[in-house]
Amino acid sequence: MDNRKQKNNTVFYVSLIISIAIVLWGIVAKENFANFANSLLNFLTTNFGWAYLISMFLFVIFALILAFSKYGNIKLGPDDSKPEYSTASWFAMLFGAGMGIGLVFWGVAEPISHFVNPVGVEPGSIEAANFAMKSSFMHWGFHPWANYSIIGLALAYFQFRKNKPGLISSIFIPLLGEERVNGPIGKTIDILAVFATVAGVATSLGLGTLQINSGLSYLFNIPETTLVQVGIIVVITILFIWTAVSGIDKGIKILGDINLYLAFLLLGLVIILGPTLKIINSFTNGLGQYINDFIKDSLSIEAFGANNWLKSWRIFYWAWWIAWAPFVGTFIARISKGRTIREFIGGVIFAPALASIVWFSAFGTMGLNLIDKIGLEGLAVAAKAPETALFQVFNYYPLSTILSLVTVLLLSTFFITSANSATFVLGMLTSEGDLNPTNRRKILWGLVQSLLATSLLLAGGLEALQTASVAAAFPFIFVMLFAMVSVLKALKEEKIE
Repeated sequence: MDNRKQKNNTVFYVSLIISIAIVLWGIVAKENFANFANSLLNFLTTNFGWAYLISMFLFVIFALILAFSKYGNIKLGPDDSKPEYSTASWFAMLFGAGMGIGLVFWGVAEPISHFVNPVGVEPGSIEAANFAMKSSFMHWGFHPWANYSIIGLALAYFQFRKNKPGLISSIFIPLLGEERVNGPIGKTIDILAVFATVAGVATSLGLGTLQINSGLSYLFNIPETTLVQVGIIVVITILFIWTAVSGIDKGIKILGDINLYLAFLLLGLVIILGPTLKIINSFTNGLGQYINDFIKDSLSIEAFGANNWLKSWRIFYWAWWIAWAPFVGTFIARISKGRTIREFIGGVIFAPALASIVWFSAFGTMGLNLIDKIGLEGLAVAAKAPETALFQVFNYYPLSTILSLVTVLLLSTFFITSANSATFVLGMLTSEGDLNPTNRRKILWGLVQSLLATSLLLAGGLEALQTASVAAAFPFIFVMLFAMVSVLKALKEEKIE
């Protein structure tokens, strides 16, 4: 026990020092940091784009095979365990942690971006619209959630069925043994997981703040200034630390439920007030194209030409989702005790992927439908400012103020659910994998995330941190590939009747 405690104190201190050092670099030598981060990411996406594509495709295949295999009925916990949370609350929490704020941020902006800058077809054409919807479905559909499920399933299995600590390194006990996992290899994996979580969430806090500010500016003429943005971060920080300290059963679960109701309310309003028939047709057509071209698009990379769009969109997204996998996977594992493997994969991959596809059908179609009103140039202007694109599009539809108000509320709740989930996970990862970390540890990580986000927002280094976190998460490709091997090895020892 002493070794384990020592190990995780090391993880706590080393990851804290690294996170602060990198942020100081981003503030003091902003341009140098941005150049380094961009060069590193460019090198990885150019030379290892194939690795990102193949890995993400394998995650989908592995999850599908496992769900329909003889292991599908195995419980993530003792055989007599029952789920701790209702299916609705479980889904609400995992969805909010997994990508909530991103859907609001990119729901309109991404399809418009692909529509005005498509690959291989004329911008603004019907073919460009089809390309835009299919690409958005691809980036927010089965792949990211399958990626989360790999870490989540492995952790839940070893935590609750094998009684191992709730650490990413615990996944490798069948491959490396307890002693090596408690040594430098395990420490390195856990430190990487903490950094990926801190950097990813700090970036999202900063980007979310910009969008909340633009919404408040649209609704109440509140100026888009640094002072207002710092104020937003302070208010949000108080709320997410309070809900994280309240624990999962009270704060995080209740907020997750509110979040889900608000999301469905906004989605319903958009479908009713927007071009309803076009939205339904866009969903149907896009889903057909997405499924039909799934394998081709999963592995599509130009061997003899440029891959600029692919690098800046798909491969970047795959790298971004992999960077988020340690945090989201750990949180999903924590709330999934008592589910079967089949139930887990269905709930973590298929339900949220379908919800994301419906979301992009509604919001994306709402944006593309404005081609006749504001033209391709108007849409291109909106696409260049993703934090304000949604509010600009709402302007052209009925009840725009109500839609914008619900959006700002939803942004705030998504913001808080991502941050409080991350705070909880960081507490776990730096407290021996404790499923209920101390409030002191959660408050500390909550403050660290917010201070990082504020510092980088003031210094203009948010995007550089995002780039750095995505590049730093590259080793997680291999962590997750070996996690699949480790889970299979452990499952083969199960006695299945």
